[in-house]
Amino acid sequence: MSDIHGNLNAYCAVLREINKIKPDKCILLGDIIDYGMRSNEVIQALKNFPCEIVCSIWGNHENAIINGDFTRFSSARGQKSAEFTKRNLSAESIVYLNSLSKTGKCEFILEDKKCLAVHGSLQDVFWKSIQPSDDLAGYSNYDYVFSGHSHLPHYFEKFYPCDDPSRRNKKKTVFVNSGSVGQPRNLNTFAQFAVLELESGNLEFKKVKYDISDEQSYFSDEVDEFYKIRLSEGV
Repeated sequence: MSDIHGNLNAYCAVLREINKIKPDKCILLGDIIDYGMRSNEVIQALKNFPCEIVCSIWGNHENAIINGDFTRFSSARGQKSAEFTKRNLSAESIVYLNSLSKTGKCEFILEDKKCLAVHGSLQDVFWKSIQPSDDLAGYSNYDYVFSGHSHLPHYFEKFYPCDDPSRRNKKKTVFVNSGSVGQPRNLNTFAQFAVLELESGNLEFKKVKYDISDEQSYFSDEVDEFYKIRLSEGV
């Protein structure tokens, strides 16, 4: 899961689906907070997650808001939203966010697979998303690369040359972006996440309906209405 962005209704809809699926583990790819109005409530709900969270990393919004550096937001409205979120984060939420991986990335093993979780990319862990057209030379050591930030789901495989005649000198890395739970941008308004079955390699992108109008009712006039309206458009 990635990019919940303070959207409690979207998160709770995803959680109901997760409780049906009963996964063994979960990877959280950052941007739990901001844009949405209920960052504190999302954080509180995450504390009772129903399965093991393998890793939970900072996104660019955690990094900017906790460190108080808003200079890299691309618009004035984005900066104002981040400032609003920082003012309204509870002390308890700040403690929770500071307990996560602040580097924006982590390496781990799932069964025998070497994995990388990164909010953005190795080029810029917080602000540059992975794209299939990128130079991906730096990822050849991993079996799976999980990323977020773009709010656009993707799955693709890249084959790197290696010295392994039994596999025709190919090494495969699978790249997964699960899309955004709380602010999808693929012209689909449903809350989005992905489920991976490691043994088969099957990946299923999940899209879950949630009460958008109720979530929009929590928005403050201190935040540009763009962030409220976009939930209805999936942009």
